[in-house]
Amino acid sequence: MQGWNQAIELIEQDLTQEIEVRVLAKAALTSEYHFRRMFSSLAGIPLSEYIRRRRLTAATAELLEGLTVLDVAVRYGYGSAEAFNRAFKSMHGLSPAEARLPGAVLHSQPQLRFHLRVEGNTDMKHRMEDKAAFRLIGLKARVPLVHEGPNNAIIELQRGLDPSVTKRLLELADMEPSGPLSVTDNIEEERTEGSELDYWHAVASTKPVPEGFESVEVPAGLWVVFEAEGKFPDVLQGMWADAATEWFPANPYRWVPGPEMLSVQVEPGGTHGRGQLWIPVEREDLR
Repeated sequence: MQGWNQAIELIEQDLTQEIEVRVLAKAALTSEYHFRRMFSSLAGIPLSEYIRRRRLTAATAELLEGLTVLDVAVRYGYGSAEAFNRAFKSMHGLSPAEARLPGAVLHSQPQLRFHLRVEGNTDMKHRMEDKAAFRLIGLKARVPLVHEGPNNAIIELQRGLDPSVTKRLLELADMEPSGPLSVTDNIEEERTEGSELDYWHAVASTKPVPEGFESVEVPAGLWVVFEAEGKFPDVLQGMWADAATEWFPANPYRWVPGPEMLSVQVEPGGTHGRGQLWIPVEREDLR
């Protein structure tokens, strides 16, 4: 927590200057990729959005103290007064001129503080897997990210699959995780709602890629595998949230780029079942 709060202090040192994520990640003793991922999960807001809102909060105070819109826009890195006006209105719902009127209601982004909170009420069933290189074979589509509730784009993709496609894929599956997989990859780092990702209907395999299918080579590496069962899709979406907010902060590993694989066994009726979530990780260097 000390490292994460130090990163927040680095942001606050001068909100008018460009902020380098690598410097923040170094303060938190982690990688840029992991820092962005964990910041979004822990803070509930993407890093870029937090910085934007902190800058606008500071800029608003200076505007109300009498600085001109152009002066504030230039000071906080906006290309023009018009660009600043648009950003200002998106946060406050008012123009800078309206914000100066008596009784104007404005918004602000408080400075974050990370604190250790003892919970541990979620039983995180998991295991570590040191896995050899393999390939994913299947069909891929670009879809929006949905944090809670059904992802209609994925549902429509699955409904449109010919059963013979899944049958052919299963004939190629020859390693763990077994069976048909739902795979997400190339996710925008900050994982905002509606951002895009690659979704795969695939299997893990060492076999050649048949015509009509796509593939991606996955290098050898370390994986954490979470297991859960319960109501769909809540229990599956909850695995990602629990991994980010409970497991990673408590364990010496960090999230690394790579496909995240979900293996699902659905009970009759389709509302309950079991799932395994595979996330690529590396051990943190805590020196």
